[in-house]
Formats: sequence, C-alpha cells, structure tokens
Amino acid sequence: MRTEPAAAAGAGPPTLSKAETAYRWIRERVADQTYQPGHKLVLAQIALELDTSVVPVREAIRRLEADGLVTFERNVGARVAMVDQGSYTQSMETVAILEAAAVAQARVHLGAGDLDAAEHINDRMRALLDEFEPAEFTRLNHEFHETLYRRCPNERLCTLVELEWDRLNHLRDSTFSFVPERALESVEEHSRIVALIRARASAQEIERAVREHRSATLHSFQNSQTTTAASTTDVKDS
Repeated sequence: MRTEPAAAAGAGPPTLSKAETAYRWIRERVADQTYQPGHKLVLAQIALELDTSVVPVREAIRRLEADGLVTFERNVGARVAMVDQGSYTQSMETVAILEAAAVAQARVHLGAGDLDAAEHINDRMRALLDEFEPAEFTRLNHEFHETLYRRCPNERLCTLVELEWDRLNHLRDSTFSFVPERALESVEEHSRIVALIRARASAQEIERAVREHRSATLHSFQNSQTTTAASTTDVKDS
C-alpha cells in the first residue's frame, strides 16, 4: 500500500527514519509507474511533499541509484532509470534465485491458511485464461508469489525479493502480454509448487521447482522476442 505524504511525515512506524520513508515513498512510485522511466526527480519537490528537508531525500536517491532504479548525471540530476532488455533479463534471473531460496525457507512456516489463500489466488488466475487480461493476471501472479515467500524468516532475503519485483514492475508492465500462452503453464506450475509444500517436500525440491518456474517465464519471453526479431528481418528482406 502506498504511503501518502501526510502520513509519511508523522504517522508511520516510529522506527522508520526520514530517509527510509523517502526511499520507500519514491520506490513505490517507481514500481507503480507514477514515476515513468526518464522522469526527473526534483529533490526539493519530493521534500515538500514529504514535509522534510532535501537531506533524507538525497540519501534515498543514492540508495535507489544503487538499486538500479534511478540514474544520476551531473548537471542533469536524478531520473528514473530507462528500460533496457538486459536489465529485464538480469532481474528475472535474480528473482528466480532469490525467491526460490525464500520460498524454500518459508515452507515450514506456511500454514494451511496460507496455502489455501495461494490456491484461491491461482484459481482466480485460471479464471482469467478464457478472456485473458494480462495486467490483472500479472497483479494476481505477484500476489500468489508474495503469499508464499512472505513467511520466509530471513527479512533481508524478503527485502531483496521485493526489490527485484519492484524492478520488474518498472521494467515491464506484463510479460504475459508478450507470451499469453505462458499463462496456462504458469498456473499449472503454481499448483505443483503448492502441492510440494503441502506434501512437505524437501527445501531442495521446492527451491528447484520455484526457480524452474521463474526461469521458464523468462525463457518464454526470450523465445518470443527472438521469433519477433526473426519475423521482422524476414519482412525487411522480402
């Protein structure tokens, strides 16, 4: 849930510093594309919205630059990072590794209610297959995965997974827009992952299943891009 400026200044958790508040506030707006790629981040304006000085905002910008979500150029300032294919591939590969590890650790902390919730979300995704809606399918897909990895006891690992999800949201609205045929496979793989957790499969089995699931989506996307590029070349040559 997004933090509104008025709440961010004083109603947040007491342990949240002004720099952390600014970091989360900006990151959320990059993730939901309120701040589009190339958007200039005016420190003074952000500080005004958050009712703070520019110092914590500048610190937040530095962190976002380290995360790869923001770029900074002398005499230009800070901007939301532009999208490129290489970044998308790297983020997909990274989230496959991190999320697989997080779900493997979370498996013993997931109760029947969590797994029921995950299956309910997956059923909603399945219901979208007939009249496919990529944006809603992608939103539910994130919700499904979060339901499984959020019980991971390693808070740092969870934070890294969430950061990569934010980066993916920034890089591409919906992978399933490009590979809608991947949606059915994804839903079936979700069912298998939940079944493995219910059956108390080993951490290694669950980690492998989640990683292969995430990697399969990337490979489908890469194959679609290769096919599209080849088709374009054929048209130009004809």
